[in-house]
Amino acid sequence: MHPSTPTHTPDAPAQLLAGTKRPQRTPAGLVGDTPVLWIGAPFTAAGRGFWAKLEGHNPGGIKDRTALHMVRAARERGRLAPGARIVESTSGTLGLGLALAGGTYGHPVTVVTDPGMEPLMTGLLAAYGADVELVDTPRPVGGWQEARRRRVAEILADCPDAWCPDQYNNPDNVAAYAPLAHELVAQLGRIDTLVVSVGTGGHSAGIASVLRGFFPHLRVVGVDTTGSTIFGQPAAPRLMRGLGSSIHPRNVAYHLFDEVHWVAAPEAVWAARHLARRHYATGGWSVGAVALVARWLARTLPAEERIVAVFPDGPQRYVGTVFDDTYCRAHGLLDGDPPADEPEEIERPGDRVVTRWTRCTHIVDPLADPGTDPLAVAPRPNSGAGVGR
Repeated sequence: MHPSTPTHTPDAPAQLLAGTKRPQRTPAGLVGDTPVLWIGAPFTAAGRGFWAKLEGHNPGGIKDRTALHMVRAARERGRLAPGARIVESTSGTLGLGLALAGGTYGHPVTVVTDPGMEPLMTGLLAAYGADVELVDTPRPVGGWQEARRRRVAEILADCPDAWCPDQYNNPDNVAAYAPLAHELVAQLGRIDTLVVSVGTGGHSAGIASVLRGFFPHLRVVGVDTTGSTIFGQPAAPRLMRGLGSSIHPRNVAYHLFDEVHWVAAPEAVWAARHLARRHYATGGWSVGAVALVARWLARTLPAEERIVAVFPDGPQRYVGTVFDDTYCRAHGLLDGDPPADEPEEIERPGDRVVTRWTRCTHIVDPLADPGTDPLAVAPRPNSGAGVGR
């Protein structure tokens, strides 16, 4: 017989659930309260590291939060009629969130995407009941994103009762992330630096604006991709999905950022793969890019700095891209050396076209008054151009 192991019997059965998520009656109840994981050596330098908010633990990823919130808010305001169709442009993750919201509130969903969407994502969206429409030609200005948005407009014209969340410009996309910010405060108590990818601008603006209310000197570091227009670079073909843009989403809160880093696809792949091997926690393009920047900040900022990086999703949809050697070799993602230890630096976003990891500490809205001199804008206290406080 095996020796018995002493066990503690709770005073009441309910105590068995202490510290766990409660049972849920709907899939929407599974969204939120995602874990935070310490990312340290060997991914980072010894004795240094950062905290990662693992949004891949939501059913579909970080955009489950905004899809549910935007749909709920539109219903409450009477903009989305009961049973009406939801139509939106997406590169993938928001589509999963809208499928969840459509199932929760009883709406059919049409997502408009492009050939860059992974077959796994197309299959998942269909499995969850969404109709998937594919555009086949990018627009000369705005590329695939503009082509998708034009197709959305055509569908809306044919279906007068349909509703588009317009994730790029809808302020509800921003408001949806206040609970995520509150979770971080409850989980970590103090946050000094926030590292976030930027695409539609929703989660970066929503999280940073709330956290800065708690921590006025919070450093906000945006992570974009090379070829993206968001922070003033010219548009170029982009392999990475989920961050970056070929248009200028008005949800991007430029005034909140202290610096931006552009990361190239091979650099994001390197970081995502090394993160997976060393910490069994990773994701795709956005996670790799964010982790690369957070890794550098953990090494260069004071050791006591508490850094939080938001990982928008998990690795599942990227098995055929980021984590597939054949795909990566075909796109030249494994050919070069590992990323440099330091980013290149530019003084202003328009100084030159960046093609590798590059940092800039002067942030301006590219659509703002062209006469505005970004260097004339007074810096916020403790947000100087240097890395250190």
